[in-house]
Amino acid sequence: MQIVIFAGGAGRRLWPISRESSPKQFEPIVGDESTLQLAVDRVAPAYGFDSIFIATNERYLPIVRQQLPRVPADNVLVEPTRRDLGPAVGLAMAHLARHGEHEPVAILWSDNYIENVPAFVALLRAAEALIADGTADILFIGETPRFANENLGWIGLGEFAGRVGDLPYYGFESLTYRPPLERCREMFAAGSHVWNTGFFVTTPAYIRGLYERFSPEMWRQLGEIEATIGTPDYEVTLQRVYPAMQAIHFDDAVLTHVDRERALVLHSEMGWSDPGTLYALKEALNPDPAANVTKGLVIDTASKDCLIYNYEPRKLVVAVGLEGMIVVNTDDAILVVHRDNIPLVKDMINGLQGTELEAFS
Repeated sequence: MQIVIFAGGAGRRLWPISRESSPKQFEPIVGDESTLQLAVDRVAPAYGFDSIFIATNERYLPIVRQQLPRVPADNVLVEPTRRDLGPAVGLAMAHLARHGEHEPVAILWSDNYIENVPAFVALLRAAEALIADGTADILFIGETPRFANENLGWIGLGEFAGRVGDLPYYGFESLTYRPPLERCREMFAAGSHVWNTGFFVTTPAYIRGLYERFSPEMWRQLGEIEATIGTPDYEVTLQRVYPAMQAIHFDDAVLTHVDRERALVLHSEMGWSDPGTLYALKEALNPDPAANVTKGLVIDTASKDCLIYNYEPRKLVVAVGLEGMIVVNTDDAILVVHRDNIPLVKDMINGLQGTELEAFS
């Protein structure tokens, strides 16, 4: 099976750890490796570096090459500009089709956190088997929910459909993006839904067929690019065609159109989380509201439910009596924000564009 890991997002919700020049997937948010490096580490032992592809923006190509020297250079798929995941996934599928249009491929993201790696790999292996033997055209991989989380998407489970080894799989009913908290509580209590990790296993042929049927103009543009892959005209064609594509999310362009009869769901307790905000990162690393999460040279007294990160080795950060606070110190910026005001950070940083402070964004 081929693995595609997407690593092209800007990630401003984790500012100042994550910047336009070096988004969160390239930063050591958990431990000493970047989340991109951790994403590769999870799958490389099972699938090998030659089977791993990285999809990223061309401005991040030097970072990807520096952080992932064992991934073949030709396996780094470069987007010339950011046009959201609709075009990005389509471009990746155009490249992967050349390695086998009907071979299983896993779509993964570079900025997620997984505690139980063996459980994650077991899900990938099971999904690969179900695609390879024609049981389904697409397998959604979910996380068994730990609580009623209104900040995530949820996958509706259909009837029990069978097992791959010890892993049960289910029919696919629905995708729901960030439902209201009361609805999350209902789904959690009923056991009828799982968290949507965004991971899935399919084939290039199936995804390309959805583009052709439901996004015909994008399909035409992708075809124009694909016809030049491996030729001297590729870069010129990519630079001309790709920026003209509609900026649309992959879910809206393609994924909402999957045939439910040919889709299945696998899930388990992987310890998965999507640290899309700094407080979500705190919850992922330690959900105990009485506990703090710290990094670097930090001393704390009488604080709780805080994330305190210090990236300057020669500076001491001291916190006293804080509650629900996020404190991040980097070499050129300091953020102090209450957990309830985290959504305002992205808006504030976006407001720096075009000003004399743009370099800090």
